[in-house]
Amino acid sequence: QMHLIESGGGLQETGDSLRLSCAASGDTFRRYAVAWFRQAPGKEREFVSAIRQSGHTYYADSVKGRFTISRDNVKTMVYLQMNSLLPENTAVYYCAASNTVILSSLRSHQSYAYWGQGTQVTVST
Repeated sequence: QMHLIESGGGLQETGDSLRLSCAASGDTFRRYAVAWFRQAPGKEREFVSAIRQSGHTYYADSVKGRFTISRDNVKTMVYLQMNSLLPENTAVYYCAASNTVILSSLRSHQSYAYWGQGTQVTVST
């Protein structure tokens, strides 16, 4: 079982940068793929980025080139560096983990069994 805690959210202005952190505990971290999802008010939860056990990374088209996901297996942390923030990036950002997710299902929130409580990111104009 994996326990996840996100941090780093806040109020930013358009064009700012922000780094989200996801602290993991409870199981062998390196065995897990970790993803970031986000959910804006009135919208469905959507995939943002993922990093597999191998270190391979994946991004939603809307954030590619602006967001970077990384992991530190020693510190059992995953980070999401967000640059050039836009108002449409406003959402609650969730960290999720799975040790069974396959490549074809990496972008589906249903593939992840473990979730953090979320951290709010608000980007003003």
